[in-house]
Amino acid sequence: MFKVVIAHSEDIDTEDVIEDLLDQVREDLGDDQPKAGLLFACVDHDYQQLVDGVMEAFPAIELVGCTTDAEISTVLGFAEDSVALTLFVSDEVEFAAGVGRDVSKDPVGSLATAAEEARGKLTKEPALALFTPTGLTASGSTMVEALRSALGEEVVLFGGTAGDQWKFEKTHQFYGNEVMLDGAPFLLLSTPIKFSSGARSGWQPIANKGTVTKVENNVVHEIDNGTAIQFYRHYLGDGTMDNVGEFPLAVFEEDGETFFLRAALFGNDEDGTVTFAGDVEMGATVQLTHASRDAVIGATREAVDLAIKEYPGDTPTAAMIFSCAGRRGVLGTRTKEEYEMLQTNFPDLRMAGFYTYGEIAPLDGSKESRFHNETFVSLLLGTE
Repeated sequence: MFKVVIAHSEDIDTEDVIEDLLDQVREDLGDDQPKAGLLFACVDHDYQQLVDGVMEAFPAIELVGCTTDAEISTVLGFAEDSVALTLFVSDEVEFAAGVGRDVSKDPVGSLATAAEEARGKLTKEPALALFTPTGLTASGSTMVEALRSALGEEVVLFGGTAGDQWKFEKTHQFYGNEVMLDGAPFLLLSTPIKFSSGARSGWQPIANKGTVTKVENNVVHEIDNGTAIQFYRHYLGDGTMDNVGEFPLAVFEEDGETFFLRAALFGNDEDGTVTFAGDVEMGATVQLTHASRDAVIGATREAVDLAIKEYPGDTPTAAMIFSCAGRRGVLGTRTKEEYEMLQTNFPDLRMAGFYTYGEIAPLDGSKESRFHNETFVSLLLGTE
């Protein structure tokens, strides 16, 4: 048995939110006892009060989560100022939460320790991890690589980095009763969980490819031995840097066709660098991209269709959605169409997720998860 219960509240007062969430889940749970939970929250709540309220009600659950750019569920659909709680019930699948603390100082070491501790809670092999790390204090790609390495290649990572509604001041992460600003919490789900996923962006390459010839983590200094800003301006004109976020960089895999995106945050005219929302490797083949609303929605449809096609069982129980805050900016009033894609195919499917500062999922045909930008990730879960 694998059951997912979802509650979603738009109450303003934190105490009222807790009461509303607990009323919703208790009605749906009946006599069932949840084993784990995911908590996604908007900004401006008392987060300590929030996690304490959930843990007091369900002291045995493995709880993780974070603040977001916006929240999604089958209860309220798309909401910007809300809190969503997802609870997992199962007598087959085991759950174990872990957290890397102070990840900006030592992402590899902290996540290796956390992975070992979380694995120790399980009697079955972990199959996937739901990962909700800091969105500001540490490199998303470094954290993904660190956790992937610590857990092993058979454990697939999904999730997104925490947000703060485009303020870029601080993001909060949740682990049990703990609230942190520099953490990397994750939730392991063991076999026999069945899952499938799809990840698509809708941004298409334009202009010619280039090679990164000088870079420091997420700050690209040179492409084709010229400054990164020169690369942008060569193809897009002098006013490009005012709207640099509209043109993410495609970073290609070794096959020369598959790529993931890096969103440009800003350019520096003094040294010619462009800073991105994730690391870019030295020697990477890159290309500018652009997208329309229709293309972004079309990519959502592709991601959903792929997850449905690849699901290894008969009927999924629930879906998780992780979509980029940047997509929400492009889609505007069409944002709700993203979660409606899954509802159309599975009207009774329980669904929850959030808008992120960076998405985590494997590329097609791979178990090797990547850190993405401007991407929509659909994840189907079940045991049947």
